[in-house]
Amino acid sequence: MLAGVIRKSVWMAATLSLAVVGSARAQDPRVEIGGSAAWTLSDGVTFDGLLAGDGNVYNGIEPKDSFSYSLNLGFFVTPQVEVGFLFSQQKSTLQVTGTTDREIGDQSVDNYHGYFAYNFGEPDASVRPYLLAGAGATNYGGVPYSVGSVSGTTDGSTKFSGTLGAGLKLYPGKKVGLKLGVRWTPTYIKSDEEGWWCDPYWGCYVVSNAQYSNQFELSGGLIIRF
Repeated sequence: MLAGVIRKSVWMAATLSLAVVGSARAQDPRVEIGGSAAWTLSDGVTFDGLLAGDGNVYNGIEPKDSFSYSLNLGFFVTPQVEVGFLFSQQKSTLQVTGTTDREIGDQSVDNYHGYFAYNFGEPDASVRPYLLAGAGATNYGGVPYSVGSVSGTTDGSTKFSGTLGAGLKLYPGKKVGLKLGVRWTPTYIKSDEEGWWCDPYWGCYVVSNAQYSNQFELSGGLIIRF
């Protein structure tokens, strides 16, 4: 009889423990909304030198380093694994570079990425490092310009891009936190022919050099989770 009572007590304790754990897990945050302000370092691509009417030779075009911001919505499929969508916008100025730099006009660079993130540690930890990887598109907005008596707006362009990030999430409270991060977004722009490569087995073929426009973002922001 005593053995039966012990077995019953153990069973009740195990059931209670599972219920407590399940209740705690059910209260773990499952959704995270974030917003960040950032400074973005940008570069562009090069081209064959062009002698302009002002007497300068230009051989590159790029957005200037400038302020940016981002918004994200993430869903935790496990306590560590997060999937979501990230939007960011850099308010910049397009410029040509060469023997001197010349501004063309204001330009907005918009990024749209689906992402996968891994958050280290437990959901109730006060500090959680994270790694992020995503893929999507970058849109380079049209640029208003004025050259002498001629003015207009250049066409915008959308290109495939990826993004990689890392940082820290700091949670002084259960619902609200801070996020500090760095992110790199390379966007493929074009390929330039570099010459010919010949192989005794495969023959000769043209070698190309791919050029990317890169954005390096340093950011800080707020997190709300529920």
